[in-house]
Amino acid sequence: MRLTVRDETWPIAGDFRIARGAKSIAHVVVVEIEDKDMVGRGECVPYDCYGESVDGVIAQIRTFAGQIDALTIQSLQSALPPGAARNALDCALWDLKAKRETAEVWQLAGLPRPTPMCTCFTVSLDEPTKMAEAARNAAHWPVLKVKLGRDGVRERLAAVKDGAPKADIVVDANEAWDMKLLEALLAAPPDGVVLVEQPLPAAEDAMLAGLRPPIPLCADESIHDAVSLSGLVDKYQAVNIKLDKTGGLTEAIATARQAQTMGLRIMVGCMVGTSLGMAPALMLSPFAQWADLDGPLLLARDRTPPLPYEDGMVFPPSRVLWG
Repeated sequence: MRLTVRDETWPIAGDFRIARGAKSIAHVVVVEIEDKDMVGRGECVPYDCYGESVDGVIAQIRTFAGQIDALTIQSLQSALPPGAARNALDCALWDLKAKRETAEVWQLAGLPRPTPMCTCFTVSLDEPTKMAEAARNAAHWPVLKVKLGRDGVRERLAAVKDGAPKADIVVDANEAWDMKLLEALLAAPPDGVVLVEQPLPAAEDAMLAGLRPPIPLCADESIHDAVSLSGLVDKYQAVNIKLDKTGGLTEAIATARQAQTMGLRIMVGCMVGTSLGMAPALMLSPFAQWADLDGPLLLARDRTPPLPYEDGMVFPPSRVLWG
């Protein structure tokens, strides 16, 4: 077998802006594992917030080049910690396994068949008038994820609701709020808001203990893998599971199963990447109440073939793409 790894850049359509900053290019790392005439592929997005870089992730992956024949999905879980590098390798190994065994990944993983999901479409943080315009352009989406910072929260939410009056709204603060701001919002919830994602910094989760919010709170930066779920008890009502955080589909499945046993609702989410990075996440559709898998739609172009999107829905991948 042969392992290859490369970095790719994909231009974003406009700017993608959250509380931490903006970017105009998606940097992804692609792994290919070749076995005769079969190739398994995986994609990850290194995230500097978690101490990752493109060069560092590529270096991690290249350490397996000389031992790729002995690497398995099972052995990989202890060979690397959760994170982007393990995600790309894990997904490539699942894709290759499916090709070898002429089966589909969901079957090999013992999962129900993946189903189409209604996915959020992201409205980036901007001036209220620009967010209203973005919402109008996306008003046909049933659910909008609205990126917010500390300032002008209600003004921006009102602008989005004015632009897309029929859409449900998922608020994503990316750790930018404090408890005072959160309590004020929960005391008089804005119209249309159905979920609030990661309002406080992860280090301040203890402040949420015992809170009974009228709108469910969803952990994102506070949840990485199944082990981290124990710290969320009595603080969050939902978790956002992303393969770049769990370190691949294998741990994502374990995390979803554990979250279910804890009574936590599940969002399956993504970083900004191509359809190759989203495809494995669709395997979690049987567990999830929400999907935030619009990463490819934020790009100026995508892979061929892409994931199918239609009428606010994302559909499971063709086997030509992955799995």
